[in-house]
Amino acid sequence: MGLSALGIGLENVISNMPKSKYPVLFIVSLALGVIIGTWLDIDGHFNQLVCKFGQSEIGKGLATEILLCCIGALSIVGPVMAAVKGDYTMLYTNATLDFVTSMVFGASFGWIMLLVAPVLFCWQGMIYVIAKFLSASFFSGPLITEISIVGGFLIACTGLALLKIKDLKALNFLPSLLVPIVFFIIHDLTGFF
Repeated sequence: MGLSALGIGLENVISNMPKSKYPVLFIVSLALGVIIGTWLDIDGHFNQLVCKFGQSEIGKGLATEILLCCIGALSIVGPVMAAVKGDYTMLYTNATLDFVTSMVFGASFGWIMLLVAPVLFCWQGMIYVIAKFLSASFFSGPLITEISIVGGFLIACTGLALLKIKDLKALNFLPSLLVPIVFFIIHDLTGFF
């Protein structure tokens, strides 16, 4: 599972890096995100919650599957296409990939992995509602590229933790995913950058 997560994370970074129009944005995103995440101690709070259910390895498994299912072009573009064009192809494709991933994680970590389903539902539901009722144009190609780069690094971090190479506390990096969104909101409103 660790090798798979590391490979998927690196693939996200490598395939999206050449498309980036803002080559420094991922560095700023990771730096600001980890500062905020460490200050909020997201990883510590998550592990305390998971320890109530059992072993700490489960926390790493949950974090990895949540990141794998929620980060990436399909998990963002799928709900947007469904909301705007009524095309559910990408959403179904993503659901199939997530189902297979969930089966593997469930076999490795147990029934606790079912907790990923409500997180994924809320994530994709939020994207669907924003695209349907607010603005589908906000989820532009450049934004998805930047989120995919940052998300790739987060997935790679969880892979390193599962392999017991280095526990980078990937959950403390979660606010990094908000930095590109804030950047593009400022960019769209002001025209800067």
